Amino acid sequence: MGNVRCVDPRLRREPESEHPERPQLMLFRRMLPATALVTALTLTAACGSESGDTLAGKADDGELTIGIRFDQPGLGQRRLDGKYVGFDVDVAKYVAAQFGVDESGITWKEARSADREKLIEDGAVDFVVATYSITDKRKEQVSFAGPYFQTGQGVLVRYTDDQIAGPETLNGKKLCSVAGSTSAQKVKEQFAQDVQLVEYGQYSDCVVALLAENVDAVTTDEVILAGYVAENPELLKLVGEPFTTERYGIGLAKSDAKGRAEVSAAIEKMVGSGEWRSALERNIGQADVQLPEPPKVTEK
Repeated sequence: MGNVRCVDPRLRREPESEHPERPQLMLFRRMLPATALVTALTLTAACGSESGDTLAGKADDGELTIGIRFDQPGLGQRRLDGKYVGFDVDVAKYVAAQFGVDESGITWKEARSADREKLIEDGAVDFVVATYSITDKRKEQVSFAGPYFQTGQGVLVRYTDDQIAGPETLNGKKLCSVAGSTSAQKVKEQFAQDVQLVEYGQYSDCVVALLAENVDAVTTDEVILAGYVAENPELLKLVGEPFTTERYGIGLAKSDAKGRAEVSAAIEKMVGSGEWRSALERNIGQADVQLPEPPKVTEK
């Protein structure tokens, strides 16, 4: 179908006397205004609403499906009472509100590390806010708005462990991370070639394995690990200094450039209003990590 101009398609009805010898044509012309009215209404609907391929179009009915983590204290967590809490959750709710979607219109879907690109590409979620680091490789499949947060990779160990002091001391140790994450592989390549890598489906599984002494350490972004320390300060601790830079973005369909720009604008608005800082302090303020300043939004 060619380009459609959003104009009033009213048609001028000619007097019947102009064609007295053509009754079939006269009948057709009597029917034409009704057909034109249907066309006009169709064009008006098409011109007055966003495409369903854009985030704004998906939010037209007041509903959005958003991917978050369910197992990251302080960031994205589903509590036992069924409530979803965390900094990522608050960011997601703020962005959704900018598209006219209230919290009651949000369907939360778990977005594990290995599943995030597929969830977006398949349309199972409208966007993802799940400690989702912006990388060139991921940008081949999805689009990112943001970043809305910046952190660095860290190492989590048992509180009584005095042997592991950072990534360079992990040779011969069992290091846990989750499937789909590059964190453990980065340690092996850059710091401890003899480390044994162990993968689980969720970070909470890694923490359980650490406390059970089935692994010696867990690695991922420090802010994620700090949430587990805050829950178990007598059992867990962070060691060493952050050794990477991770920029969290909001992932959405690669083709939705308009949506990316609108989400980035929503992030900037959240920062400027002070709600970004309030949400960070509310969710992560008690954790053992220095709260950063908001990063500059570069993905627009």
